[in-house]
Amino acid sequence: MTDRITVHNQGNPIYDIVFQRDFSEIAEELRTMGLEQRKICVVTDSTVASYYLEEVQSAVSGCAAACTSFVFPAGEENKNLDVVRKLYEHLILHHFERKDLLIALGGGVTGDLAGFAAATYLRGIDFIQVPTTLLSQVDSSIGGKTGVDFDSYKNMVGAFYMPRLVYINLSALKTLTERQYLEGMGEIIKHGLIKDRDYFFWLKEHMAEIRSRDLEVCRQMIRRSCEIKRDVVEQDPREQGERALLNFGHTLGHAVEKEQGFALLHGECVALGAIAAAYISMKRGGISRTDYEEIIGVTGAAGLPVSLSGADTERILEAVRHDKKMEAGVIKFILLRQIGEACISRDVSQEEMAGALGEILKK
Repeated sequence: MTDRITVHNQGNPIYDIVFQRDFSEIAEELRTMGLEQRKICVVTDSTVASYYLEEVQSAVSGCAAACTSFVFPAGEENKNLDVVRKLYEHLILHHFERKDLLIALGGGVTGDLAGFAAATYLRGIDFIQVPTTLLSQVDSSIGGKTGVDFDSYKNMVGAFYMPRLVYINLSALKTLTERQYLEGMGEIIKHGLIKDRDYFFWLKEHMAEIRSRDLEVCRQMIRRSCEIKRDVVEQDPREQGERALLNFGHTLGHAVEKEQGFALLHGECVALGAIAAAYISMKRGGISRTDYEEIIGVTGAAGLPVSLSGADTERILEAVRHDKKMEAGVIKFILLRQIGEACISRDVSQEEMAGALGEILKK
């Protein structure tokens, strides 16, 4: 029996997140949704293609009218409108129609880019997410956020557009490098911090199995993170309120990511941003010093950075001032009332952010 959870919109089921240990059930999932006998384009990057493109194409070929692939160079720097334009051209030349289907095979860059192309090609065609990194399995593949970077501005051009399916092959985790794998822990720890204290401490207790990539423990972890994100997205699909809590660690994290020229991975920057946000929460009396140190300890145990050298505080704060989440010049900053409960603040000052950066930026 396939392990799955369902994402709803206003009480109506819109797509399932399924958990498998190979790609063999993709075709059956497509048939169940009535998506057989359509043209399929597998969108992936050059790294993931070498591992899984042939396998996925083989898995879906029996239920597809035709199957093509679009492979673009790996890397965040290629999540841009130029690559989307080339994908449009590929779809046009292969006569893709509105009833046809894209498969986003890869990490967050691929999912965001393919999802945006699906949202905008012929005003919207179906797509499914097949995330292959821990980060994309627990975060970017869920919730319908799609988009590309514009110049140095991350995810500045995008659309809310839901996939028809999220298909998670847990075995894909085995092919990730240690750094790629552990990057996902930044978002996973965040889920516990904002919504589930017990889950946060479960992560602490099971860190050895998580680090060794025990697939059953990984399934439990990924499933719980998916449930947390699902629950938040269902309440606020277009980020008008509650969904903003998922941005815990992202305000300063994105700014650090930009200031470092994207040399750090997204999950690593979220971890640093989360520690900074936790420090502000502690200084405001939301969490105790013990909780703050617990957050640092679990983050470090997960193999994520807890400090950074050689960064410039003023340049990071300047990046915050250009954050796309600004509303009428006010930044929505996510803080913790306690581990497992987050809140939105609109009055975090530049001085408070500078003080938090002073905690994580080691000279």
